[in-house]
Amino acid sequence: MATAHTPHTAHTSSQTARTPRTSTAKQEWAAGLTVFGAVMLMIVGVLDIFRGIMAIAEDEVFVTTPDYVFQFDLTGWGWIHLFLGIAAVLVGAGLFSAALWARIAGVAVAGFIILANFLSLPYYPVWSVVAIAISGFIIWALCVTKKEDLD
Repeated sequence: MATAHTPHTAHTSSQTARTPRTSTAKQEWAAGLTVFGAVMLMIVGVLDIFRGIMAIAEDEVFVTTPDYVFQFDLTGWGWIHLFLGIAAVLVGAGLFSAALWARIAGVAVAGFIILANFLSLPYYPVWSVVAIAISGFIIWALCVTKKEDLD
């Protein structure tokens, strides 16, 4: 005797494989935070590129502080900010793929941006504090989600 198909019949693995997978609220938050981190990293990167170009092109744009322990030539600080800005833009673009390497590199670049802005604080204090705060949010956004929430 043939069994009738009832609603209580278990699905086979081939049936569940074709069922579209819906994302959970955790996955949506994780994706949103990654995009936030990527966009903010790219913004900080572009602004750091401009800061680097300003310091390389014209030293008189910045205030100099006498007897500062970490005092480099302002052109040297300009090159540091220019390279960090370029790295931030490239890694920020890589974050849109949600790759693990990009998340690790994003945290590292944001950390170096915090360090560079802290050390160059006497030259351009307002922007340095803003860049430090934004970079802190970038690190938070990239570290708060788990890898399995992104899959």
